[in-house]
Amino acid sequence: MTGRTVIRGGLVITASDEIHADVLIEDGRIAALAATGTPAAEAFTAERTIDATGKYVIPGGVDAHTHMELPFGGTFASDTFETGTRAAAWGGTTTIVDFAVQSVGHSLREGLDAWHAKAEGNCAIDYGFHMIVSDVNQETLKEMDLLVEEGVTSFKQFMAYPGVFYSDDGQILRAMQRSAENGGLIMMHAENGIAIDVLVEQALARGETDPRYHGEVRKALLEAEATHRAIKLAQVAGAPLYVVHVSAMEAVAELARARDEGLPVFGETCPQYLFLSTDNLAEPDFEGAKYVCSTPLRPREHQAKLWQGLRTNDLQVVSTDHCPFCFVGQKELGRGDFSKIPNGLPGVENRMDLLHQAVVDGHITRRRWIEIACATPARMFGMYPKKGTITPGADADVVIYDPHAEQVVSAETHHMNVDYSAYEGKRLTGRVETVLSRGVPVITAREYTGHAGHGVYTPRSTCQYLN
Repeated sequence: MTGRTVIRGGLVITASDEIHADVLIEDGRIAALAATGTPAAEAFTAERTIDATGKYVIPGGVDAHTHMELPFGGTFASDTFETGTRAAAWGGTTTIVDFAVQSVGHSLREGLDAWHAKAEGNCAIDYGFHMIVSDVNQETLKEMDLLVEEGVTSFKQFMAYPGVFYSDDGQILRAMQRSAENGGLIMMHAENGIAIDVLVEQALARGETDPRYHGEVRKALLEAEATHRAIKLAQVAGAPLYVVHVSAMEAVAELARARDEGLPVFGETCPQYLFLSTDNLAEPDFEGAKYVCSTPLRPREHQAKLWQGLRTNDLQVVSTDHCPFCFVGQKELGRGDFSKIPNGLPGVENRMDLLHQAVVDGHITRRRWIEIACATPARMFGMYPKKGTITPGADADVVIYDPHAEQVVSAETHHMNVDYSAYEGKRLTGRVETVLSRGVPVITAREYTGHAGHGVYTPRSTCQYLN
């Protein structure tokens, strides 16, 4: 085991507390906290001491929405589990929950086994899986019960992408009814894919082929409509609902209304919707293709409503939907036809820093930063308090964070396996200095000291907001 480590002199920040405390780590877990300078803290002894004076000591980030090695549109996401989890560690994230994919005509088990094979022995940090359900039938429904029992407790469905991942309302209702019984959580990509396909076809027929039209055809109203429909189907099924990558203010309004009615409905947004906009999609010379993802980037005025939703808890989680495709050779597949641009952005390395910038900018508090990036995703997906907080008994997933360091985001210096940054040139205040995963230093004073295979698979309990 790792022996003992003590982190001295930092400001420990969790979702609920800020305290100047020393942290004792033993055998990969948090053993004790004591106020800095007190006899209890002075009594901590360890083989390794980390000086965190003037720094924050925060839980490792929990990114509950990543797509490593995802097949999409005839190509694959450019980050492997090895490169993607290493980049996550550089960005202060110590747990990811990735999406295993059921292909139509195949079982959930086949999809899950395939993703275990991709990840096992390759991850720098701990990982879990959600299950994408693409083919709802009697066998699939039975398998959902088995997966919940073994720690895959969330299932993603798509109202978008007809012919690929799409489920119709009847299939969605059946899966929701099943999750109402087995304790699983349905995650929904809420966009009206049938209507969007019509608008795509019409735009292309008019010669509107540039990346910016990707945002124009995937209308905010069709995100809001699908969000509303998903909420009503969940209500009929008596099931909870988690809506992924919420980007439009109209969709936030649907979630807020449902929550005001007391429904167990949850919403996630992503950094790209908080910091980027349709201005990026409209960048000339096909540069806009770098920003093609679904749900799409929205006009800038949506950002204020997303921040408001995070402050009022109508949105509870910020994940990345990290799904990188290189500009050269992958995004370029859509030159002359925006509908052929692989959908996805790189971001797993940037999330914690961008959200700290939001603290600096006054959008959220420090504790809310930790809540939306660490504690709530861990609770939402059944990993708390093992993950997402700093408390005795928790895994020692700890980040020493320098809130004063300045950095400029760039593809030149990032560690994601992709040839551009969605935030190129953005100046940020705050930077990860040292990262421990289960007590083992993965990043040490801005050097990578981790290795593939340290990260272990983490089975999950059911959503802790429903118990």
